[in-house]
Amino acid sequence: MHLHALDTYLPGDSPVHQLDPRVKLVLTVLFILVAALTPDRAWLAFGALEGLILLAILTSRVELGMVQKRTGLAMPFVLAALTVALARPGDLSHGQVLPLPGTPWAVSEAGLWRFLSVVARSYLSVQAAVILAATTQFPDLLWGMRALKVPRVLVAVGGFLYRYLFVLADEARRMLQAREARSVVPEGRKGGGTVVWRARVTGAMAGTLFLRAYERSERIWNAMVARGYDGEIRVLSAPVLRPAGWRAGIVGGLALLLILVAARGL
Repeated sequence: MHLHALDTYLPGDSPVHQLDPRVKLVLTVLFILVAALTPDRAWLAFGALEGLILLAILTSRVELGMVQKRTGLAMPFVLAALTVALARPGDLSHGQVLPLPGTPWAVSEAGLWRFLSVVARSYLSVQAAVILAATTQFPDLLWGMRALKVPRVLVAVGGFLYRYLFVLADEARRMLQAREARSVVPEGRKGGGTVVWRARVTGAMAGTLFLRAYERSERIWNAMVARGYDGEIRVLSAPVLRPAGWRAGIVGGLALLLILVAARGL
């Protein structure tokens, strides 16, 4: 188990990597809001937003395939919105529905367009989050959130959730190594037992993993408190928002607002 696989940051020296984390956070949140507020079936607006995503990928020199792969991991959750495409049985006579064979349900035309719009919004939003995580180190994200006056409790919880992933993964790696060291498969015989036996062993390992990770997290917390941790993110010298950051924030914000205004016809 490779612990570095949990770190989504990709080192680089591109303009996007060097951009102030506060600017990247604000632009990402604004991008997600614009995508959420864009009306259904506004495909030109969705295309313009995807164009901004591609521009950010090109500028950051992050692999397009990697962004799409990470985005695809989150897309199955969008299937929860599939119900908006279903019509009620009483609407089957309206002519704008497609009956599903063998079921009392049908796909309405309006619901289908609504579902596709939800998929487009989710796809764009996840891409923006992936680019943010790939070009910004997690401590910088935490500092940027605190600089933007995000409540300290929320920042601390997010930081612990991220860091304890590595604690859990490290404990799992230790347990797997111990199991391999104590497991012997006789020559000519197949290792392992029945499915029930494997399930019992897996359950016992999961319980042990939870207890070991919990105890280790307690030791980490006590060590942090002993060294003066109080939940606040501190840096030796806070970075100054430079003119390049201001320009990127203003230009990006205006572009997003123009797309939203054009999509809604305001």
